[in-house]
Amino acid sequence: MAEAGTGFLEQLKSCIVWSWTYLWTLWFFVMLFLVYILRVPLKINDNLTTVSMFLNTLTPKFYVALTGTSSLISGLILIFEWWYFRKYGTSFIEQVSVSHLRPLLGGVDNSAPSTANAAGGEADSSRQSVSECKVWRNPLNLFRGAEYNRYTWVTGREPLTYYDMNLSAQDHQTFFTCDTDHLRPADAIMQKAWRERNPQARISAAHEALELNECATAYILLAEEEATTIVEAEKLFKQALKAGEGCYRRSQQLQHHGAQYEAQHRRDTNVLVYIKRRLAMCARKLGRTREAVKMMRDLMKEFPLLSMFNIHENLLEALLELQAYADVQAVLAKYDDISLPKSATICYTAALLKARAVSDKFSPEAASRRGLSTAEMNAVEAIHRAVEFNPHVPKYLLEMKSLILPPEHILKRGDSEAIAYAFFHLQHWKRVEGALNLLHCTWEGTFRMIPYPLEKGHLFYPYPICTETADRELLPSFHEVSVYPKKELPFFILFTAGLCSFTAMLALLTHQFPELMGVFAKAFLSTLFAPLNFVMEKVESILPSSLWHQLTRI
Repeated sequence: MAEAGTGFLEQLKSCIVWSWTYLWTLWFFVMLFLVYILRVPLKINDNLTTVSMFLNTLTPKFYVALTGTSSLISGLILIFEWWYFRKYGTSFIEQVSVSHLRPLLGGVDNSAPSTANAAGGEADSSRQSVSECKVWRNPLNLFRGAEYNRYTWVTGREPLTYYDMNLSAQDHQTFFTCDTDHLRPADAIMQKAWRERNPQARISAAHEALELNECATAYILLAEEEATTIVEAEKLFKQALKAGEGCYRRSQQLQHHGAQYEAQHRRDTNVLVYIKRRLAMCARKLGRTREAVKMMRDLMKEFPLLSMFNIHENLLEALLELQAYADVQAVLAKYDDISLPKSATICYTAALLKARAVSDKFSPEAASRRGLSTAEMNAVEAIHRAVEFNPHVPKYLLEMKSLILPPEHILKRGDSEAIAYAFFHLQHWKRVEGALNLLHCTWEGTFRMIPYPLEKGHLFYPYPICTETADRELLPSFHEVSVYPKKELPFFILFTAGLCSFTAMLALLTHQFPELMGVFAKAFLSTLFAPLNFVMEKVESILPSSLWHQLTRI
């Protein structure tokens, strides 16, 4: 019985929703017609006459009290709305309308996140030791000579900022130099070359070092900056690999003989890992994706402790190109862990896999009628998680904002990371049917649920407040930096502010000029009701006067 009653109520509710959605115009005219027919029993004319007499007897003091009270009430509502918005990041009136009125009208809030990940979110948000604006090396950074310089030749614009290139120079000095370089002439030249600001001076120094010896770092510099194609860069990296493997084997035998040998071995390890990783990226860019995947897996297996290079992000992108989604899930299961730093690649790839399971059949209209299934809820939660981590990404994936070449360094959760992710992963989202449609339907709702103020963390550690400044230094001047998350004032706060100001002005004018404002109020009301009176006169002239008596006889 209970189930039958529930089913009947659901059917009745759906009928009411359908009638309200599609027949509201008919409802309006029917109600207007009924009011006209029942005007005599309801004594509408007498009531209107009484109301007009009452308005004529009102004194200016009434208008002063009315406007003053309205101004006071709207001011109190404004203060409460502003306080609620500052504390919770949303309008109380809008929240009530979405949470309570919209379900009555049949709407479903697709953006409502589940609390299933609350425990993990609390554990993750407790990690306050993460540096707010730490800049990371872009795992998928392009080649300066073959890609960045080509862009400059075509457009005349510099895709890299001085700050970004200066960070790269510091990385090169950290990874490719050590205290014993002065003992080897070629390495001593390269130590100076990495500090050169002029690209041509660096290239000339690399050639000079190669004249003295087979120097792996010299080949690296030439592959990165002098090679104009990926094929040329790959050839130079293969030569660098031969030289780098020889240095690595020699330093490996001597690494325990002292601190200097230990530092030299660490440098040679960094050089070897860098070369193999760039060779894998060359293979990926040249279409040999399976070969690139094998090289990345071997590299991660051979050097499992060098997680600072984030090679798993290169591997995820290559596996997505192969559409090996099971392998992608296996990699995510290993690296999408609470104790590890998150990235847009991990969060949005996890969202893509969840969306892939439901996106081909997802329909916002159908979801609003029947509600979200378990798989759809999981996909929406994954998108919410990704958007909270980096809210800049969706506009690039949905092509609402134009892409540029990614910088060599990124700020996690910033616009620079969003550009780097979307630049390489947009094609993977397009390949999954309906994934972008699902993202389009849900991302704005999840964005509105990002904790506010921004210093509050929910699923992740608090959003850094200095991201805009760091991104402006990393990204070129011709790019408009996204400044999300930035919440606009809700409509009801603006409406209440305007209403408060308007009623306060009316109260002041009524107090200063009571007679004039009384005349104005009467004229305004008569003008307001003039169209209605005109329509009623026309209706009375068209319909027969005995219509009501005929209807009562029937």
